[in-house]
Amino acid sequence: MLHLSTTLVLAVTCVLLSSGVATETVLTCNIDTVHRLSCDNGVISVQAAMYGREDKDTCSEGRPQSQLANTACSQEGTTDILKKRCDGKRVCEVSVDVFGTPDPCVGISKYIQTKYTCLPAIHQVTCEHSLAHLQCDEGQVISIYGATYGRYDQTTCIYGRPASQIQKIDCSRHASSVADSCNGKNSCTIRASNSVFGDPCVGTYKYLELAYICEYPSTLLEETAVLDVVSTEKVITCSNSQNVQRLSCDIGVISVQAAMYGRADNETCSEGRPRSQLNNTECSQEGTADVLKKRCDGKRECELNLNVVQTSNPCPGITKYLETTYTCLPAIHFDTCEGSLAILQCDEGQVIVVYGADYGRRDKTTCIYKRPASQINRVNCSSPTGKVADSCNGKNSCTIRASNSVFGDACGGTYKYLEVAYICEYPGVTPQQLAKH
Repeated sequence: MLHLSTTLVLAVTCVLLSSGVATETVLTCNIDTVHRLSCDNGVISVQAAMYGREDKDTCSEGRPQSQLANTACSQEGTTDILKKRCDGKRVCEVSVDVFGTPDPCVGISKYIQTKYTCLPAIHQVTCEHSLAHLQCDEGQVISIYGATYGRYDQTTCIYGRPASQIQKIDCSRHASSVADSCNGKNSCTIRASNSVFGDPCVGTYKYLELAYICEYPSTLLEETAVLDVVSTEKVITCSNSQNVQRLSCDIGVISVQAAMYGRADNETCSEGRPRSQLNNTECSQEGTADVLKKRCDGKRECELNLNVVQTSNPCPGITKYLETTYTCLPAIHFDTCEGSLAILQCDEGQVIVVYGADYGRRDKTTCIYKRPASQINRVNCSSPTGKVADSCNGKNSCTIRASNSVFGDACGGTYKYLEVAYICEYPGVTPQQLAKH
């Protein structure tokens, strides 16, 4: 696992905050579906959460007035429950059954609304029976954001483990003893074991997940460095029906600047090729950049087979390649599970600019909480959509439903999600100019 230094994490976060990353709001109307919080950079810090109803308009579509009448309906302790389950994690998925307390208003149509921020932190996962080692620079001390012990998924700490030991998930518990043992120390070692944390799921192989920062005693975190997270990358993939081109951003999201499918010189991808297949160096297919932008802009990673790009043959008999230049731009990136509302929000005076949006399913790890395997097995059925940009660009805030009725059904029978990346900018300022500040 890659661990960034605290200075680097803070610097990255300062840049992202200057690009409009602030408080996120997740609103889930269908309480039987998945409520998902996530952070691309840093970890979740729940600010407020409400399960109930506060007005007659939110999540009111198709509901009779009798189910909207009580606008002072909220369950006590919702924020505390979300904080215990989600603080310090990069991704947190829950459903209404986690609240486990009586219905706050029987007969009223309720919703879950959570406001959270993504705080800079060192995030660490330690498999059961191993030691978690927390270390700060000289003069700094540890401050724990959150820690849990147990198992939340079937992808972490699974190497060489039988299926029976990783099947049970959603059996983690808050590990407050990490903060008790490590807060205020320069370094700290703690064992990920049942003897320390108890056994929240007998027979399951568990792990300790924690997030912490390093800070100077009795001081607030300050902006300690300036880091330009905008970088330009170039990827070249030689033409072959089996070859895959992969674009990815560790920080921020992809913004394709240029793409060329064809041949611009006689050296690139020339190994083993006769000169006759290299002599046309002014060969390029029109529209290649548009294809790449539609598929990849706004994503953290994007993989595509060259067959997708080959809309024509710009030069028969010539060996071609795909060359893509892209940048990683700071952006607000989130996934909204099907049946929930995606809320895009900027600070006062700023407007939304959508980088990209997709609706469907691209993996087996997003929006899966308590979903049967049959609803998450089909992947690679996500389609780019311009409807988010059409609805939200230029607005200060925007709400759009992640549903088939809005985006169509990209994969019937599969539980889907809406993936969106956007920035907040002052009108008249370009994303590239904003990213430099």
